[in-house]
This record gives sequence, C-alpha cells and structure tokens, in this order.
Amino acid sequence: MISAPLRIALLSYRSKPHSGGQGIYVRHLSRELVRLGHQVEVFSGPPLPELDDGVGLTVLPSLDLYREPDPFRTPKRSEFQSGIDVLEWLAMCTGAFPEPLTFSLRAWRHLRERLAEFDVVHDNQGLGYGMLPLSRTGTPLVATIHHPITVDRDLELAAAPDWKRRLSLRRWYAFTRMQGRVARRLPWLTTVSQAARDEIVEAFRVPAERLRVIGVGVDVDTFCPAPGTASPAGDATGRARVVSVASADVPLKGLPELIEAVAKLRADHDVELVVVGSARPDGPAARAITRLGLDDAVRFVSGISDDELADLFRSATVAAVPSRYEGFSLPAVEAMACGIPLVVTTAGALPEVTGPDGLASLHVPPGDPGALSAAIGRLLDDEALRRRLGARGRERAVEHFTWRRTAIRTAEWYADAIAAHRDGRGSREPAARPVGTGTTGAGAR
Repeated sequence: MISAPLRIALLSYRSKPHSGGQGIYVRHLSRELVRLGHQVEVFSGPPLPELDDGVGLTVLPSLDLYREPDPFRTPKRSEFQSGIDVLEWLAMCTGAFPEPLTFSLRAWRHLRERLAEFDVVHDNQGLGYGMLPLSRTGTPLVATIHHPITVDRDLELAAAPDWKRRLSLRRWYAFTRMQGRVARRLPWLTTVSQAARDEIVEAFRVPAERLRVIGVGVDVDTFCPAPGTASPAGDATGRARVVSVASADVPLKGLPELIEAVAKLRADHDVELVVVGSARPDGPAARAITRLGLDDAVRFVSGISDDELADLFRSATVAAVPSRYEGFSLPAVEAMACGIPLVVTTAGALPEVTGPDGLASLHVPPGDPGALSAAIGRLLDDEALRRRLGARGRERAVEHFTWRRTAIRTAEWYADAIAAHRDGRGSREPAARPVGTGTTGAGAR
C-alpha cells in the first residue's frame, strides 16, 4: 500500500523518443506516475527523451559519440571535461560500447549529493558499475531489465560472416558482462514479460525471486481504430499494406525474412511493406531488397510521432512482427490497440503478449519466410478473419496493456522496495505472473 506520494529518480542512459523502447518507456511511465500523484525527475544522457508536463529532466551530458549524422565521431579537445569523458572516448576507440558504464558513473557523481531528495532511484536498463555505490546508500535502488542484451549479441554472432566480425561484436557487447555482474548485486529488479524473466535468469544468473514481471503499456487513446472501420483493405490505390516496426537493422528483428516473405506474396498479391525504422546501406535488409528486386515494394520511414505511427498502423491491412526474439514488443501492442490483425513469430514474449494463436494474431516460427508469407497471405485473403483478430486485439490491449496499469504496479513495486530497504530486508517477491494478469488497483484500466 502506498501511503504518500513518492519522489522518484528515473535513470536512462539514452532515451531516443520514437524507437528502441527505452525513451518510450521513460516518457509514458513518468507521465503516468505523475498523474498518480508522484514526483518524477528523469536523468538522461543523449539522445534525450520527450517528456510531458510535470516531469523533471536533468541532462547528464556525454560525448554523444554515436549521434547522427556523424557516429563514431572525433570530439574536440574542449569537449573533454572529466576523466569519465576520456574513458568514454578510449573505450569507443577500442571498439567497445561505453555508454552504460560512463552514464552510471556520471549518475553516481551527480546523485550522491542529492539522494536525500528521493525516496527511490530507478535505473532503466543501464546496469553500469556506477550503480553499485548507489545500491549501498540509504536510498533504495531498483532496476528494469527489458531483456538481457546477450540475446542481441548471440543472434549477431550467429549471423557474423567471419572471425573478424565475431571478434568486433564480442568487444562491442563486452558491457553485457558488467550488466550481469551488477544485476546479481541488486535485490529489486523488474522486467516486462515472463519470457524476458526466464532469459535474465539464464543469461545473468539472477535468482528468479528477485524479478517482478510488470508488462508495459500503450496509449490506447492515441493508438485506436479509425472511427467506423476495421482492418482496411490497403492504401488509397487498393494495394495491400504490411506494416512492421524495427528499431534497428539487426538479425534480432528478422527484417530479411519479412522482406523475403513479401517477395513471395508479390506473386499473387499487390502488396507493399512499410518499415518504421531505417536500413543500413549495406545491411541485411538493404541487400535482401536489392537481391529480390523490391525497391518499389518496400519503404522505410523514421522519426515519426506517436500520432503518425498510429495513422500508419490504421492504414495497414496487416501488421507483422518477424523478430527472432522480443522481450515484450510495444509495436505488437500498438498494432493491436489500433485494431490491426497481426502475424507474429513464436519468439520470446510475442505469444505471451498477443495471446494464443488465432486470438489477435497468427503465429509462425521465427526465421521462416515461407510461414510468414503464408500467414500474411491468409489474412490478406480473409477479411472476416482480419476483422475478428483486429477486434480481439483491441480488446486485449485495452484490458491488459495501458501505461496507467504499468505505473500503478510499478509504484507498488517501489513501495515494497522502500519498505524492505528501510527494514533491512532483501527482496521478498511474489511468484511472477504472466503478462496481462494480476491485480492492478482501482482505475488501472
């Protein structure tokens, strides 16, 4: 039970507003916590989040070495202001990804003078060594792990063409060893699905009882069906449209398989694929498009707002999530909330999020372009099935996946951690529930 408003420091080492999940999580969770009466101050490095009224922001500047349009840039001498800056630069020069570590060190340096201002510090996916001194203070430290990044690493290693690429990837993902060590030292952790919980237990060797499952949400007022419509037949020309969201052009997201599925569909259907994201010039998606001659059938859009994304989903005949792993999948829930039928793989948490096969989505094995093509084609040919899946998807999103529900359960988790910290106890977690179940408190839906 929460007896008084909480003062929350929410940490996010990078918070890109419209892709990648972390910035989306920070924005919507902080907004709903404030609406519940709590005080939230977000601490972020670049790229910075978009935040709503009433949420504070403290910027912890970095060298921002991966910013567009000049990633892996060489900073000016005047930009180096501390030893942490030097560490960040040297780590990048040796092929590592330093941001989780260097952000945590900057956060500790800043927060150690301000801990009395907060009831709880919440680390979002960073798990850097700078969190360990924070965990030994009088203010409890909790952390969200959306999924262990070791999953991304292993999929990229499996797809690497040669030993040089594998060596480079192992260096880049070296920070995952740090994240595992830090996670094992923290008594209060949350993740977004049962599937992610199982992966974290295996990859990071974290005791299962330390992990509470709290699913994330969607703005069901923004992501909603168009008035008086169900799943549309396609764009203004009658061309069927498949929409997919990929935060990065990496093997994890399964884009080449989806592109190949679209090529197969083109034999019998007039169809286009719209991908929210960007393709690397010589990446696997771009190579697949060129090899299959699909330049006129596949297009990418990026940097769009939530309203624009919702409009794009509403224009879709079918939405697809072809991933080889998902710890949750906000795009799946956003599509469901818009009443758009889904084709998803059975990887990670996707069946957990979208429900049984045939409820709001059709399920296919990961990495199988033929199965993807067949399932999408089935939906393109069956309007009644599209309408039924779309309607059930909307019901599921509204019932189980709202940000208010997420905020209520997160605030309860904070209160439990604060009480345990005050009493000198460790984590005393209930058994984890599958995503979309459990009590949420009044008004959570």
